[in-house]
Amino acid sequence: MLYSETIDKYYVGQTEDTGNRLSFHNDPEKNNIWTQCGIPWVVKISIAFPSRTEAIKAERFIKSQKSRKFIREIILNGWKK
Repeated sequence: MLYSETIDKYYVGQTEDTGNRLSFHNDPEKNNIWTQCGIPWVVKISIAFPSRTEAIKAERFIKSQKSRKFIREIILNGWKK
């Protein structure tokens, strides 16, 4: 999970390489998606899952909650599903 103080928003995604993904979101030349307006992004939490399938399921579940409070709870207390 990434956070931008610039736009006060969280970004939830999945990747095999957190460093590379963070670099992408913070690169105004390569990033042509909505996250470009939030540069700089910082990693708030990175959660390892046993498989990409499990990571995608978790990402979808978190996004389906549509809740900053839920995201902050995960950042503070970890993933408990």
